[in-house]
Amino acid sequence: MTAAGQAPAFVTGGSGFIGGALVDALASAGRPVRALARSADSAQALRSRGAEPVTGDVLDPGSLAAALEGCGVVYHAAGVNSFCLADPAPMERVNVDGSANVVAAAAAAGVSKIIYTSSAAAIGEAPGTVGSEASAHRGWFLSAYERTKYLAELRVMREAAQRSVDVVCVSPSSVQGPGRVGGTARLLLAYLNGSMKFLVNTRLSFLDVADCTAGHLLAEQHGKPGERYLLNAGTFTTRDLIRLVATTTGIERRVMWLPGKAAMAAAVTVEAAARAARRKPPVCREMMRTLLNGHTYDGSRAERELGLHYTPVKDTIARTLRWYSENGYIAAGQ
Repeated sequence: MTAAGQAPAFVTGGSGFIGGALVDALASAGRPVRALARSADSAQALRSRGAEPVTGDVLDPGSLAAALEGCGVVYHAAGVNSFCLADPAPMERVNVDGSANVVAAAAAAGVSKIIYTSSAAAIGEAPGTVGSEASAHRGWFLSAYERTKYLAELRVMREAAQRSVDVVCVSPSSVQGPGRVGGTARLLLAYLNGSMKFLVNTRLSFLDVADCTAGHLLAEQHGKPGERYLLNAGTFTTRDLIRLVATTTGIERRVMWLPGKAAMAAAVTVEAAARAARRKPPVCREMMRTLLNGHTYDGSRAERELGLHYTPVKDTIARTLRWYSENGYIAAGQ
């Protein structure tokens, strides 16, 4: 316990986009926060955000056991999200084995609750349907990342049940906001900077980072152990998203809209060339497969049961674009 009598909240992935936002919110609320740090630089960054850094790694059970002593709740947000990897095994170890290690360490330390950051991708809804907590998995995977998050969620819930630890699963869609420059945000930046030459029209679902953070905190307060809560504010087609970006920034780029078969053929060609040159492909089959599939999610359960209020996607995109401009992510003269 701390001097104030409140057990610290423990955060994994505090150096990342979602985990960092959680650290900020917990610290701003006056709660003591302890966060896992894999390097001296990460420790310094976490300390500046108001957390007590603890050196460790989700793949090192011994470091987790020591770090979790005396904590009251774990926010497990650490994970790897990447496409086009030559070897996805390290990602699987972090996402699946690392998550199991966190559950085991929490149980050993007597931590009462874990808020686990999964992904809406793990739901695996059938093509053309609206994904929800009740969706049946389609039975196959769009990407290695989706597979690892699906397996991780199963492993976390199984380990928690066996060890009598309460776990609430939070499943965000694509999280956007100031500070996000990876994932879907790369599409926005590539368009704004003129490097996006072709696009496919698909469905993209978004969530503001502030709402993602609030959803996690509300899950701690009101979430039912053993349940998942899908977080999603809304869905845009790629065409509508590009129109919104152009209207908001005044930047319009000419891009070629490709049909699905042509886009997949292009992805195959680019991937093969990059593999031959021993480089990571900027586009690959699993990335294009995920994009062409698209996702529409129903995030209403979190509204009903957790009391979460969503920021309109248009507002999130506008706020993110302003941040890009203010921080030099849009090339000069654009």
